Amino acid sequence: MTATVLDDRLRALRDAAREWGAEFRTAGAGLDLEPDGVGAHLDLAGVRCLASMLIPAEFGGAGLRLGGHRFHGMTAIERVVVLEELARGDAGLMLAGPGASMSGVLVDVLADREQKEWFYGRLLERPTWTFFALTEPGRGSDAAALETALSPAAEGVHRLDGRKKYVGNAARAALGVVFARTGPGPLGVTAVLVDTADPGYRAEPIETLGLRAARICEVTLDDVAVPAERVLGRDRSPARRGMWACVQTFNRLRPGVAAIAVGIAAAAHDSVLAGRLRLDRAERDRLDALGHRIDSVRHLVHLSAVEVDADGSRGHLASAAKAEACRLAEEATLAACSFFGPRARWDHAVLDKLVRDARGVEFMEGAGNIQKLTLFQGLIAGKVGRGDPFAAHAGKSSSGGSSCR
Repeated sequence: MTATVLDDRLRALRDAAREWGAEFRTAGAGLDLEPDGVGAHLDLAGVRCLASMLIPAEFGGAGLRLGGHRFHGMTAIERVVVLEELARGDAGLMLAGPGASMSGVLVDVLADREQKEWFYGRLLERPTWTFFALTEPGRGSDAAALETALSPAAEGVHRLDGRKKYVGNAARAALGVVFARTGPGPLGVTAVLVDTADPGYRAEPIETLGLRAARICEVTLDDVAVPAERVLGRDRSPARRGMWACVQTFNRLRPGVAAIAVGIAAAAHDSVLAGRLRLDRAERDRLDALGHRIDSVRHLVHLSAVEVDADGSRGHLASAAKAEACRLAEEATLAACSFFGPRARWDHAVLDKLVRDARGVEFMEGAGNIQKLTLFQGLIAGKVGRGDPFAAHAGKSSSGGSSCR
């Protein structure tokens, strides 16, 4: 497939990220056995990229310079280019890297200047991990059903109580974002910045089959002090912070998660090319068909990123991309195993890891059934399939500072 929205600038970023991904492939295999060893890989170019991106220049971010271009990590289209290539190397290591990550997207959407200075300032001091805590035991990622509570401020300090689950990097993070409830209904949802050194914060890793390096955790919040100045959106009306910010943030994040799934699928395809030097005609046709499918889903992911960059409220195409990319990752990893016989996962550790990692992406940022509901709602509301959602991108190169995570 030759269709692409990537200009010369984005292709330069993709080519650099592909080289970094090759380094991730070797390092990631070791982290599957020793998931706490990510600190030994902070010198990798891809990890340094993740640590420095999503920090705007106006807040001290140096960004990444490639040729005559500079990237700061702020647009979805650049993020998907980099995340796919790093995940193609190793998705676990990519998710385990330090940096602003998901919290950085929310901070960009919702934080005021003082909050951004505090958040970005911490990240600039040293390689720093962050966390993003929305999902709760028994509640999933339904923001409307949150039970974690933020009490009213007393002498300028709120108190935070509750439990979160399936939170990546929470045990190694220095700071992050927690969604909580201040009252009933959608206007009662808010998000706060939390310093993990504060008393009452505890994160315990959960054993997982895939994406082990990400150290997915359960988080307990027991009377954690939250200064009033760390309540995100404090300068906005309730209608323009909690649920609104949650939707805006996930719309921007979703193409990146889809790109991770595409990267895993591409890695499976690469494994067949490297491991089966001789293919009969039927096998060659089957592998070519898989390659074409990967190309088509990649293009869908790129288009979804362009759409949310043009309008953060339009996440319907991103939902379609995420659902399709996750299905692709699962089916592509199994298809790759079929080229090596019934002992494929036993004899080829890389394939076994890809199969396990692929299933983890399904549950990141909403499972497939949720994405399909979002897409359906867009269809019945007339927001999908009408007009040109990419008009803002047509004829332009992506010249704004942007992405690596």
